[in-house]
Amino acid sequence: MEGLAGIELIAVWAVLGISLLCIAYAFVLRGQVLAQDKGTARMQEVWSYIKQGANAYLARQFRIIIILIAILTFLLAGSVLLVPPTPEAVERFGADAVLWIAIGRGVSFLMGSIFSYVVGYVGMQVAVEGNVRVAAASQKGYNPALQVAYKSGSVTGMLAVGLGLLGAAAIFLVFNIAAPDALLGFAFGASLIALFMRVGGGIYTKAADVGADLVGKVEAGIPEDDPRNAAVIADLVGDNVGDCAGMAADVFESFMVTIVSALILGVVVGDLAAGAAGDGLYDLRFAIYPLVLYGIGVIASVIGNNTVRTTEERRNALGVMTRSFYISAVISVIGFVGASFLLMGDPQTGVIDWRPFFAATTGILLTVALDSITKFYTSTQYTPVKDVAKASQSGAGTNVIAGLALGMESSVWTVLTIGAAIMSSIFIYGSDGFTAIIYGVALIGIGMLALAGNTLSMDSFGPISDNANGIGEMSGLDKNARNVMDDLDAVGNTTKAVTKGIAIGSAVIAAVALFGSFLADVGRIQAQLGLPPLDGINIANPQVFIGLLIGGAVPFLFSALAIRSVSRAAMLIVNEVRRQFKIPGVMEGTTLPDYARAVDISTAAAQKELLSLGLIAVITPILVGFLLDVEALGGFLGGIILVGQLMAVFQSNAGGAWDNAKKYIEE
Repeated sequence: MEGLAGIELIAVWAVLGISLLCIAYAFVLRGQVLAQDKGTARMQEVWSYIKQGANAYLARQFRIIIILIAILTFLLAGSVLLVPPTPEAVERFGADAVLWIAIGRGVSFLMGSIFSYVVGYVGMQVAVEGNVRVAAASQKGYNPALQVAYKSGSVTGMLAVGLGLLGAAAIFLVFNIAAPDALLGFAFGASLIALFMRVGGGIYTKAADVGADLVGKVEAGIPEDDPRNAAVIADLVGDNVGDCAGMAADVFESFMVTIVSALILGVVVGDLAAGAAGDGLYDLRFAIYPLVLYGIGVIASVIGNNTVRTTEERRNALGVMTRSFYISAVISVIGFVGASFLLMGDPQTGVIDWRPFFAATTGILLTVALDSITKFYTSTQYTPVKDVAKASQSGAGTNVIAGLALGMESSVWTVLTIGAAIMSSIFIYGSDGFTAIIYGVALIGIGMLALAGNTLSMDSFGPISDNANGIGEMSGLDKNARNVMDDLDAVGNTTKAVTKGIAIGSAVIAAVALFGSFLADVGRIQAQLGLPPLDGINIANPQVFIGLLIGGAVPFLFSALAIRSVSRAAMLIVNEVRRQFKIPGVMEGTTLPDYARAVDISTAAAQKELLSLGLIAVITPILVGFLLDVEALGGFLGGIILVGQLMAVFQSNAGGAWDNAKKYIEE
């Protein structure tokens, strides 16, 4: 194969093989979960309502998404007329470059969309299948329930990294040095589905959650997950479509964006390392190395996930999951050393370039740091959450004030930590210029997401254990089983908060790396078209500053519309639950409420409200680029990265702290 030979070719094929084994392992885990007992008839009845609701939501969403995918596949293929193939593509395919890249962008977009949807769909299906089995296993003991819950979550994690690695390696094998041209379509497809599944699922789950709690717990004074509440099934369904399917698609998108930016920058750095820029010579080690790191991370995640087990005496689910993560991290670092020995030796002198290793290891350290920061601000073990609980003694107002302050403070420490990680890339690659520094940032993201299998396993554990607890409550399981599920549910709340922090951090690093590849690509395309190449962004330029302001405003507009969407949908749920409480026999427990009605309301509202949010995300950057200029678009991207990160951490940690402060008070 042109450009690939020897150890490089073996490495890419090995990564492809690892991805297939990882996907196979995910389905082995799925089989192990499905082989477990589903419990009593009442448990299976409650579970059937959840399963029907989850399937109804994804089926309706798929009908909307499939139309958009079909249209955008052809648009991505046609984009070759506006953005011509890169010099690498021309070198790879010669006179047929336009045709190959058109097909590549369209097909890779289709692959990215389908893979992302499969990750969310299969992950949610296994989560739904797993929750009733966790409830049944809780009657056998703590460790059996933990095993079923974590294995159910691991299906999502392993499938996400396996499919992501499969797509990237396959495209690289076909397109070689022209792979970045095609991979842009793959990343865009993953991003589009992540938007729909994450935001749509978020609207669904929060509307159902708010509606169920406002009427059930606050107005009627009945317990959480009480079967008399018509919205309780919609609430449990929401945990799956939002926190499981949505989060899986979200992390899958970050996974792909990071590898795309690393490959784009790796080709540019390899071009410079092999000689003069544009001379047709490439050192492909810099493009292959990130793929190999992901492959090592997959192996490490599989090994780490198999260490999650505890005893009836210890009952330390959070401890064993944290231990699993650290085991995977250590194995990854050792593997990174081996990859550096094999791939990063200079072809002429044999001297090993350790800088990529240091950058990737920084990514693992950043994950550990973000994990610690998020735990500090959202766990009941630490002062911030206890202070929020204490503030509640003087009323709801002081509780809200304390939570807002906590969220704002946590954003500062998170952004400083991410800034320090990016600064480390400057220290590592500072002597080699801007492109090499951003390549280092991309490798930091690779290091973070190399353990995405562990991250998603821990995240999916949350909604699975939450649903199991709800099924146990509605099925009237015995006290011992309820204690097991209560404990796993509490651990799940912590893992959800922590993995959100890691997901936000990895998304920021991925965005910064992609921002750098945007600048590098724009400069090369402008030079190719005979235009003065972009060599930086000057915020003193009024147009750039306007782009910066618009970019900073978009997260506020997006958040406002999302919150308003939740409010409108929640009001519909509230009215429906109130109506059903008036039906004779519902409050007495002699008549079952119409669960399907509340599920239908949440599903329809989420899909309806999603359209405007999707249009903002897709159209705004296009308008900024065309109405202002490419430099202003760079300012827009910079503004949206900074403000989006601050807003995301603020909202995630404030919400997590309020949620856990409530549980701290209840305990």
